Amino acid sequence: MARKVVSRKALRAEAEAAGEPKAKKAKKPAAKRTRTKKAAVEIRMKVFWGVFNQSLKRVALYEFSQKKQAEKKAQDLSSGSKGQHFVQRVKEEITE
Repeated sequence: MARKVVSRKALRAEAEAAGEPKAKKAKKPAAKRTRTKKAAVEIRMKVFWGVFNQSLKRVALYEFSQKKQAEKKAQDLSSGSKGQHFVQRVKEEITE
């Protein structure tokens, strides 16, 4: 069973000769998308002094104005046999 091979050009020429041109559809203009932005949520942060141990676990937390007390606490904890402690700034979110 041999199959007859006909090219697309030949088929198109036959269709045009028969007078059956395909009508092209008019394209609809694309609808514009409206995008809405979420309102930016204002996150308020506050700075504290944190006393941490060697494994970065927070041991104590002090107000930002109490840096001397935080350093004293770190020095007291370091002087014992519990390992070294240090003071570092910590930012935390204010929840109202």
